[in-house]
Amino acid sequence: METFIEEFGTIGGAFLATLTLAAISGALSLVWGTVLAAFRVSPVGPLRTVGTLYVEIVRNTPLTLMFFFWVFVAPSLGIIAPIGFRIAVISLTLYTSAFVCEAVRSGINSVGIGQAEAARSIGFTFGQTLTQIVLPQAWRSAIPPLISVLIALVKNTSVAAGFAYAEMVAISQRLTNRNPVDGLFIFFGIGAMYLVITIPLGILAQRLERSMGFAR
Repeated sequence: METFIEEFGTIGGAFLATLTLAAISGALSLVWGTVLAAFRVSPVGPLRTVGTLYVEIVRNTPLTLMFFFWVFVAPSLGIIAPIGFRIAVISLTLYTSAFVCEAVRSGINSVGIGQAEAARSIGFTFGQTLTQIVLPQAWRSAIPPLISVLIALVKNTSVAAGFAYAEMVAISQRLTNRNPVDGLFIFFGIGAMYLVITIPLGILAQRLERSMGFAR
């Protein structure tokens, strides 16, 4: 217990590092995942193929393998990114965006097809129909599952501990190695700090789901 209290400044810094990593990766994942969802519902065959292949490959690939690629394989191909924060953002964004894509695509499929047909009948292009008619409604339906994806992202930041990024799991490992007697307190303390992030997100998802249910 003493170690956790004495090192609380270090742990607090790791908490902010985890929060920063999750926030930036989450924002980028929402953007790229929405683009992928647009690919998957596009009338252009090659775009649908690209979106489908990306999602199926990434969703069925372990996140650790994604980190491994950028750290060990990409440099041999001439692609070099500084190890640590940037590698973590790239890996988490590319991985999480596949799940964002499926959540947004599910929201798109929930929008009545008659609305898209009506938009096309008055001269809207596919892009205009998607961005002005379909996506605003799709996002409303997709928000609860998207929050679940972001909760998973927060937990997935722990993988960065194995690739030279000092987030909460990495710090807990260092502190436990130096103070094995306090390992249990450090373990539960770090777990509680993850809950500080994930529980509010879960509550937000439930409230949004209820409010959108009433709105419908």
